[in-house]
Amino acid sequence: MAKRDYYEILGVARDADEKEIKRAYRKLAMKYHPDRNSDDVDAENKFKEASEAYEILTDAGKRGAYDQFGHAGVDGQAGGGGGFGGGGGSFSDIFGDVFGDIFGGGGRGRSTRGADLRYTLELDLEQAVKGTSVKIDVPGQVECNACDGSGAEEGSRPESCGTCNGMGQVRMQQGFFTVQQACPTCRGAGQIIKNPCKVCRGAGRVVEQKTLSVKVPPGVDTGDRIRLSGEGEMGVDGGPPGDLYVQIAVREHSIFTRDGRNLYCEVPISVGDAALGGELEVPTLDGRVKLKIPPETQTGKLFRLRNKGVAPVRGGAAGDLLCRVVVETPVRLTKHQKELLAEFQASLDGSKNTNHGPRKSSWFEGVKSFFDEMKF
Repeated sequence: MAKRDYYEILGVARDADEKEIKRAYRKLAMKYHPDRNSDDVDAENKFKEASEAYEILTDAGKRGAYDQFGHAGVDGQAGGGGGFGGGGGSFSDIFGDVFGDIFGGGGRGRSTRGADLRYTLELDLEQAVKGTSVKIDVPGQVECNACDGSGAEEGSRPESCGTCNGMGQVRMQQGFFTVQQACPTCRGAGQIIKNPCKVCRGAGRVVEQKTLSVKVPPGVDTGDRIRLSGEGEMGVDGGPPGDLYVQIAVREHSIFTRDGRNLYCEVPISVGDAALGGELEVPTLDGRVKLKIPPETQTGKLFRLRNKGVAPVRGGAAGDLLCRVVVETPVRLTKHQKELLAEFQASLDGSKNTNHGPRKSSWFEGVKSFFDEMKF
């Protein structure tokens, strides 16, 4: 039976580059893979056919011979036609090339980006609202000077791993497939260090304290993060370093509490100021301001000071400061003060105007209605 054209099998043009060929083969391999099509002989044959075509067309020499002489130029050179394993390129080579990223293949020397790190930075509320610049000390990995990053003691150097021949990967036969995995001897490094450096103990890197400057923008809040690019762990095999994420945590304030862009505070006032009215000085993050208390102010009354809150870090107008007044009951009264207070209370009780305490009156009226409606 005549063999089909390799380009036709993969569904690519004759001038297709290697990237297009790999993409086409991967699509067919995933579709007709024997693991996905158990007991389907037709799918297995198509899988072998696609693998053979891939092997020939990704080898420059074999592809040139095929383009010039057709199948006659490559007969006996394709491992796929002989059940994989014959010829110069085995199926395991194809499998490792196309699916290596899935199974961790690729061998030694693949650069890896360093891990990202996190640092928690505690700030006072004033620092978070107005912004600041602080210096932080963080531990970081740097190349060991004693061994220049090799991990080997001075006068020696790492040796190629005998198990994987320096590849960092070994191949294991699992039924129909050959799967590659990290070498158990060198753990994927491809090298063995017989005389480890005494300073870094063979790691090739050491931990050093480094001081970094962090610019905190105005308006940050707990949970916000500031990224310091390239200040994380150093990469492996020349890979780029990771990033350092500075996590903001705002300390509890003795006066203010924050809710988004607004600030809240409690302002204690005397009975006299609450009844007669007055003017108080209250703190803000910009200094002191006057707060006018109208007569007959009750506990819990909120006073809003516009634009005395926080300007959000992502932009927008500043919030407000909301002051909640709390009427304080006087304590440690003298005998004379108690007498005056009793006289004052008697004058209220004897007054024809019984609405001196509106909340008290309404509450007792509610209690009276409650008991009147109850049926025993």
